[in-house]
Formats: sequence, structure tokens, C-alpha cells
Amino acid sequence: MGPMFSFIKKKLGWGDAPADAPAQQPPAPTPAASVAPSSPVAVSSAAQKQAAPVASAAPEPAPAPTERRSWLDKLRAGLRKTGSSIAQVFTGTQIDDALYEELEEALLMADAGVSATEHLLQDLKRRVKDTKATEPSQVKGLLIDAITELLQPLERALVVGLHTPTVIMVAGVNGAGKTTSIGKLTRHLSEAGQRVLLAAADTFRAAAREQLLVWADRNSVDIVSQDGGDPAAVAFDAVQAGRSRGCDVVIADTAGRLATQLHLMEELRKVKRVIGKAMDTAPHEVLLVVDGNTGQNALSQVKAFDEALGLTGLIVTKLDGTAKGGVLAAIALWSRQRPGGAVPVYFIGVGEKLEDLQTFSAREFAQALLS
Repeated sequence: MGPMFSFIKKKLGWGDAPADAPAQQPPAPTPAASVAPSSPVAVSSAAQKQAAPVASAAPEPAPAPTERRSWLDKLRAGLRKTGSSIAQVFTGTQIDDALYEELEEALLMADAGVSATEHLLQDLKRRVKDTKATEPSQVKGLLIDAITELLQPLERALVVGLHTPTVIMVAGVNGAGKTTSIGKLTRHLSEAGQRVLLAAADTFRAAAREQLLVWADRNSVDIVSQDGGDPAAVAFDAVQAGRSRGCDVVIADTAGRLATQLHLMEELRKVKRVIGKAMDTAPHEVLLVVDGNTGQNALSQVKAFDEALGLTGLIVTKLDGTAKGGVLAAIALWSRQRPGGAVPVYFIGVGEKLEDLQTFSAREFAQALLS
């Protein structure tokens, strides 16, 4: 597995998807160069803008390295509880109403939700008719295509480097794996040569500060922290420090909270506003970490946090062993109707190890779900 980033017009790749599962290429903001489809994070810098472009070079092959195959094995194992009942539908001998009824039940049990289930069934029936499929095994392949198409808008690279520093605000309820995800992301950024500054803006929970301090120490990165201080003030100081120290990325860990706690959600809005005062264009990313085990509740969280903050991306954790992985279909369908466009899933997690946080590929996910 190569480095995590794609530098300007030079494919380095991290978590490269296999050649038959290309990621959707996001629109690259000017003046950033185009992002390699396989890269989860694109890095742009002023120095790199001076470099001679290599866009005309022959495209590099994108084989599935051993590490990525290992990751896909983990993803398949993690989604087995979700996908086994869905895959079981296709073990029969004929395509009939009973097959579609069983599939509907299996999708609902996987927490795809009523709307996404109806969407997938209608799309699948159309594909079966168009291809004149006659075997249930063929229908399984068509369902993989339907799920891939539904999830495709969620597949996008996280762009870092268009601003110096790039300020990333991370939110999420307690227990979702927020601070751990920040630590893993910090590690990958550091390994790619980015100077990262962490802001421990979760000032209410001492354990959160201590956990972030451990990750900062492990990754040899700076951290701004106050014992019991004002979260917005910590975030402000961190952005100011990031600018004065020439950091590439500032990541603010905000306090875990429930979307129903309105006064705490208002405080999150305050943190975002204050970050904007510390740097005009910030925050450049507002990420929500959601626990994949929570099913439809994860969709409720996404909606609530998006309304409060205007989310720019998601990290979906704990997909290992979940029976509710179908919620990504529900999130994708909601994203289709969202006025601001889809909220991408930048990363998904299937375990505690560093390499267990990887980029999201719609086709990989669909294939793993029905493997």
C-alpha cells in the first residue's frame, strides 16, 4: 500500500482500489490539480504548484496490493452479518415474487430503510427486465450494480492543501470512534509529510483530551489543549497557532454529544463560527464520525448534524461485525435529495488498527456486502 495522498499531478495513492472498481473523481477546485481516483486525500501546496506538471505522463496501473486485498477480506468479514441474509435470497432456482419479497425483508433487516429498499427493488427489477436475466445468480450481480450506483455519489477524496492550514472540524456522538479516527487520520497525514496540529476542543471529557494527547505523542504532532477551557477558545487558539507555525492541517476534536441535546449542538455552531473568525475560509471540512452499528440512528445523526453544521464528509466506523451496514444505502438516498449535494463518505473503519481505516469504494462495499 502506498502513501495516503496524491500530490499535485503525481499519483502516489493510499488504499488503492482495484482497477475494476474506480472511485468517483471529485471536482477539483481551482487551482488544485486533478485528484487521482484512488487517492482518499489530495494534497496541494504552493511549492508543488511550481513543479513541472506531469499530467501528460502515461497513467499508472492500479493493481490491488496485498494490503488492500487484506483490507477487502476484513470488509467482507465485517459485513457478513449484514450481507448473509441478502445473499441467501439468491440461492433459489427462479426469479419470482417470492425472491423480491425475501430481498425486501433482508434489506429492511439490514437497516437500508424503507425508501432505499424501495429504490433498490425498483432499480433491480428494471435491470432484470433490461438484461433478460433468468437466474437468481444473475440477479445478485445486478443488485451489486444497483447498490454501487446508489452509493457512487458518496465516493470522493478528501482534499487537503488548498488552504494553509487546512482546518478540519470533527464531530460525533460519544462512542462513535471520533477521537480514534482523528488519531488514525493524523498518522496517515504525518506519514505523508504533512505537519498536523491537533485541537483538543472536547474540554468536557478528560478522557478525550488524554486520548488525543496519546495520539499526538504517538504521531509526534503538536496539540493545543486546555483543562476545562472553552471549546471555541481552544479551537480558535489552535487555528491561530497552526497559521503561525506553518502547519499544513489543523484538526479540531469537538465534544461528543447527542443530536437531541440542542444546547450542546448550539455550542458546536459556536465552535464553527469562532474557527471562521480565526481564519476566513475555515473550517474547510466539517466531518461527522458515525458508528455503523447504529443503523437508522446513524442516518438521524447525519441529518441533525448536517442541519446544525453543514457537513462536508463522513467517517463510518465499526462496520466489522455489524448487521446494519445497509444504512449506507439510506444515507446515499438521503444525499440524493439534499440541496447541497451528497455528503461523501471519506473513510470507513472495520477495526482498531491503523490500517483498518480505509477509503470508501462503492463497488468494493457492494461486492463485500454480497460476497
